[in-house]
Parts: sequence; C-alpha cells; structure tokens
Amino acid sequence: MAFLKFNKSELVNLSYSLKREIILANKTGAYCNTSIVDCNTRRYHGLLAVPVDNLDGQQMLLLSSLDESIILEGHQFNLAIHRYGTVYEPRGHKYIVDFDADSAPVITYKVGDVVFTKQFLMSPDSDQVLIRYELKESPSKLTLELKPFLAFRNVHALTSRNDEADTSYVEVPSGVSYRLYRSCPELNLQLSCPFTYRHNPSWYNGITYSDEYRRGFDCVEDLLVPGVLTVEMKPGESFVVSASVEEADPKALKRMFNNALRKLGQVKSWHDILVRNAELLKRSRGGKTQVTAGLSWLYTGLLRETVTSLPGLTLYATGDCTEFEEILDTLIADNQERLFRRTTQVEAPLRLIDTLQQYIDFAGLEKRVWQKYGETVKGIIESYLPGRRNEVSLHPNGLLWAQMDHVALSWMNAYINGNPVTERPGYQVDTNAWWYNALCFAIDMERKWGDADGEFVRKMEPVRDAAKANFQKMFWNPDWGYLRDYIDSSDYHPEVRSNQLVAAYVKYSPVDDEVKSSIMQTVDRELLTRRGVRTLSPRSVYYKGVYEGSQIDRDLAYHNGCTRTELLELYISTAFRMMGPSFIGKAEYLTEGFYEDISKHGVGAFSELYDGDPPHEPHGAISSAEATAALLRCEYLINVNKEEKK
Repeated sequence: MAFLKFNKSELVNLSYSLKREIILANKTGAYCNTSIVDCNTRRYHGLLAVPVDNLDGQQMLLLSSLDESIILEGHQFNLAIHRYGTVYEPRGHKYIVDFDADSAPVITYKVGDVVFTKQFLMSPDSDQVLIRYELKESPSKLTLELKPFLAFRNVHALTSRNDEADTSYVEVPSGVSYRLYRSCPELNLQLSCPFTYRHNPSWYNGITYSDEYRRGFDCVEDLLVPGVLTVEMKPGESFVVSASVEEADPKALKRMFNNALRKLGQVKSWHDILVRNAELLKRSRGGKTQVTAGLSWLYTGLLRETVTSLPGLTLYATGDCTEFEEILDTLIADNQERLFRRTTQVEAPLRLIDTLQQYIDFAGLEKRVWQKYGETVKGIIESYLPGRRNEVSLHPNGLLWAQMDHVALSWMNAYINGNPVTERPGYQVDTNAWWYNALCFAIDMERKWGDADGEFVRKMEPVRDAAKANFQKMFWNPDWGYLRDYIDSSDYHPEVRSNQLVAAYVKYSPVDDEVKSSIMQTVDRELLTRRGVRTLSPRSVYYKGVYEGSQIDRDLAYHNGCTRTELLELYISTAFRMMGPSFIGKAEYLTEGFYEDISKHGVGAFSELYDGDPPHEPHGAISSAEATAALLRCEYLINVNKEEKK
C-alpha cells in the first residue's frame, strides 16, 4: 500500500502541489523543508537549515535550493521552479511525473525519453542533507547542471542583495565550500562523482514566497548563486550530493546514503508514520535531548509543549523510558525560572505532574518516580503559595487567581497589537483543575514514599481540601450544564470552551461524576469534531471557524474555534476511563480522520491545528509535537482497551 504518493495530474497543478510540504529532520535539529515539487513557498523552506551553536542555537537557513538543468543534444531543460512576483520561472514542475515519500521523498522527472529521479535524505546524526540523483533512462549520455541558491540567514528572516556577502569559494575534497558571513558556519557541497565547477557569483532578485504573501508577511528576498556544478551522466548512473557544515568523505557518500535509507525503512502502517514523526521532533545536541514543538518554525525545549507531548513521543511511540527521563531531566534543568518562580503560562508547571502520572501508569515505577522527581513536584506546588509568584496568587479558598494586565496567563496566548486575544484573568478552570490534581498527587505520593507526617503534607492538605470544596461551587453552573471557562470580577463568561475538559480528565478530578458526564456531553454537542476538539463553541459571537486571512484574522481564530489534536487526547482518555472498551469504536472513528489528511499540508506529518468548520483543513506548523504525541497516546489507549476486551 502506498501511503504517501502523488500522480502527475496532482503534481503539475500548483494550486494543489504547493500546499503540500515535505519535512525531513534529524537528531541534531537540522532540517530540510519544501513543497512536494521542490518550490519554496515559505521563508522557512530550504534544503538545509541548521542550529548554530555560537548564535545561541538559532536556526539558520544555509542552502535554499539546488536547481537542476538537464542538457541533452544541445537542448536545456530546467527542472527547478521559483516564483518571482506573480510569475513562476522556470516551470520545472511540468516534467514531474511522480512523487513518493513512503521512504525518503523521491521526485521523478520525465523529459521526452529521459527519466530522472532525485531523493532527499537527512543524515541521522550530523548537520547534513544528502540528495541522490539517478538517471533511470536516457537515449544517450547527458549533462546535469546544479546551481546552489544560498541564503545564510535566520529562518525567520529574509535576505537581500548586499556588499557584505563573501561571494568567494574554497575547494574541498570533491566539492566547494561557501561562507557568506563570518558569523555563519561553512556550507560544504560535495559530490560522490567527478564534476566541473564554474564560479560566477550572481544575485537572483525578487524570489517570492507565496505562503508568506498570502498571510500578509514580507515575502520577497534575493539569493546568491555562486556558480554552477556540472556532471556528465550515463543511463543507469547515480551520484550523491552532500550539503553539510562539515566536510564529508566523498568516497563514502553513496554508502552513507544507502545506510541511512536502510535505517529509515519503509512506511508500512499508520503507526510507522507516527513513530517516524516522533523521532523527527526530538533533538539531541550539545549533550541535551529536547522536544521541538513543531517543524519547521516552532522552538525547541519549550516547557508546556514538552510536558504535553513527552509521554507520546517516547513512551507510547517506542516505550523508551530512558529517553523519557533524559528529556524530562533536561527540561527541568533548563526551566528553573518557569517551574519555580514565574511564567506567563501558569498551568504549564502543573502539567508536569500529569506527565509523571502517565509515566507511572505506563512503567509502574511509582516509588522510583517519586524518589527522583518528588522534590521537583513539591517545589512546583510550593511556588504557588502566597508571595512566591507575581503572576498568580493562591487565595484562601484554595484556588489560583492568575492576572497581569494585558498579559495572557495561560496556553491561550495569542496577541494582536500587543493585546491578548483571550486574556482570561482570574480563576481559570483548567489551571485550577491541574492545581488540584497536582496537590492530590503530591500529598498521596509523599504519604506513601516520603515523609507522611512532614511539613509539606501538613501545609498542603488544607489547601487541597479548600480547593476541592470550592472548585465545583465556583465553576459549575447547573443552569448552563457546563463549567465556566474563567471567573473574574464580573463573574459572567458563558462561552463554552475546551478548557473545562481538564476537570474531567485529570486523575484527581475536582468535580463529581454527574458534572463529568455533563462536561463530556457539552463537548460532544458543541466542540467535538473529526479533527479534534474546538477551542470555542460555534454558538459564541467570538467563534472563528476558519484559520485564514490576515495575521489578525488568524490570531482571532487560533484559540477561538480552531481544533487541537491534544484536546482530543484529553477527551478520548476521559471517555475510556468512564466507558472502558465500549468506547473503542468511537475512538477509532475520531482518530482515523487524521490519517485521511496525511497527504495534506505536511506530507506524512500531523498539523498543529485545524479549522473548526468542516472540512477542517489543517494549518499551523506542519509537524506538531503535541498532535503527534496525542495520536500516539490515543492509539495506545485503543490497543490497551482492545486487550482488555479480549
């Protein structure tokens, strides 16, 4: 079965093919990202982007593209494609007849009787992309010309023609090396075959990125083409190009490519696709193993995104407990300020407790987990005591009040012109559900594996009891049949939001079973879709069902209607806890839609968010850690319940 394959009619239709992207990444954090016809439509697109350690790890795009031209019997055929203003030139997509990504992505071109392929692959453990060219069929020998388009810029920026760029080159074994600016690493282009090089630096001005134009961003840049590499090829011959920050051994390039391809393997199931994405989203660099929130432009090592996705990317993907702890240990070490002193996502430190609860459920290491992480958990909880944090206060009723004027103090943190779209000041339903869960967990663990009669238990038990006594009284509105999203001085916010799901989901729930059932019924009725759970009910005047238009339009929709896969994880987990194996059929129905979309947006990847309105088109980061992890956990829960049903 071909999971990720496109035919000629789809590929030559630019309105179709330019919306579909490939993303390759590796353990070092380097990536390759472009459209399936190898036309860059975003500023983030390129053949090689790498983290630069001496620039605080910022991601830098070195090689934007490598344009190919076939010369046969005096005729030149340009296989590349770029957009200049509103014009595409050259239009090499017309020669593409096939695209297949069940292994490493491979594009097949047909020019008359010539059949030619190129295949992309990231080296697993170095800042290097490998491209294999193969001449499958040809009536005679031909010449292949390769023109590198150099960017040497931050992936979030654009560059323009300038006099500071060093347009010279240095010879390296079977290749050439460039470094446009002193602060940048070198880019080494090396070939596994003989070639000739003609150095003729030229700026290509006005390259336009259609996705940036559509979103209202700066979208035009100039790129340097330093010269042309020329290779003579016979039918049946192939060679490999390496683009890397380090010099490679040209004689080993073919072997390196084949070994990496063999290790990558073929996609044979949806689970294989999930696991492959999980691997792309974990980065090991400088002795740290971290989670990248999303490819290709979200950041690495973020607190909330890591604690949310860590169990899925490790435990439910491969069962690797060692990797789980490595990533968690790095996260804790790097986030002392957010965990124990201040953060603008007040619920994020508390979500670490849920991450540990999942670890205990998966591995059964309750005593060991508490002995290793108990002090961290207690430190997090105590940091919310009065006078510890400026952004959040513990009130005598046991609940947390989060408020800083004009600051969004939760995961709903989109801003327009410096003002939060969903500020939610006051008592937040999700933050307080995570808070109560954390209190109960810590007290129970300390009683079992710590100091049962110690100061922590004596101090926090009254807080837990007060939170339990007041949570449902505070948030539950029996006339509405659902929980208030937050409560401020006005005490009236009737919007139906997904945040109330947390109160039903957490292991130590602050609401009774009747309220849990009502929450789930409300979610079923107003928020649940086949692409996750909406962030806001369509009945609200603030609802935005489509994530399109200007930056303002998209920010208004981001938490006001867009669906999230990680919210579906909470829903499915809660439903299985309430209904057991009888929920298997619906869980499968709710997750299979994401696989139907596997050839949209990021090919073979799972998107950050979806439209709240049908047909629920994907948007945002094309490969999301939270979405991938959520589907891995849903798959795990389905399989566990299937075993229980036997």
